[in-house]
Amino acid sequence: MTFWDIVNNVIFKSDIVIEVLDARFWEISRNKEAEQRVKKNKKQLLFVVNKVDLISKEDAEKIKKSLEKEYPCVFISSTKHQGTTLLRKKIMQLCKGDNVKIGVIGYPNTGKSSLINALKGRESAKSSSQSGYTKKAQIVRVSQKILLIDTPGVYSYDNKNPEDLFVFGAVDYSKIKDKESAAFKLLEMFKKKIETKYDIKYDDDYEEALEILAKKMNKLKKGNIPDTKAAAIQLLQDWQKND
Repeated sequence: MTFWDIVNNVIFKSDIVIEVLDARFWEISRNKEAEQRVKKNKKQLLFVVNKVDLISKEDAEKIKKSLEKEYPCVFISSTKHQGTTLLRKKIMQLCKGDNVKIGVIGYPNTGKSSLINALKGRESAKSSSQSGYTKKAQIVRVSQKILLIDTPGVYSYDNKNPEDLFVFGAVDYSKIKDKESAAFKLLEMFKKKIETKYDIKYDDDYEEALEILAKKMNKLKKGNIPDTKAAAIQLLQDWQKND
């Protein structure tokens, strides 16, 4: 049975399906294909935007306004146990107080298992910072009325761009073939953060920026030539380690 087979089965058996998104990368962490399968099975979909503690209130409001045009959403931080009470209330509202079975879907590393643990109050669903840690459906009873089913993270057939998925940890850096292109993406998207972390300055020439970073990291070839590939690998490692 493939991971998609497991997810399809969970969607079919669920009354409500929660899709967990990363607040920092909410658009690219949406699995549109899974959403279509939820819709096809005529199930209720609830967006749970995790890691809200890592974004501003202004950004959270913008995200909420956009998502709620399609489906209801709740913001949480599973690691800091923020928003879990609101999530319980929203679940009870959607199921009208009845017993409910909830499937939890989402890309790897968006925090599905940690969400379940936050709702349960103890570590019931195994979690890991390693992408793709959950390999099969895990059933957890959160309360007398709420049963959650965690699913393996699956990749949409429409979005297999490893550089996009790497940004929020859904793909391990070691699986990216063109590491310099992935580094360019980080240099473009997170300029201020990278400049602050490595104490460098660069403009929109990302090849030159990677050379600057290589010198800062002392990643040099013979003749003191910047080793941009080595710098790219180090940047990707550092990013995923600190995600």
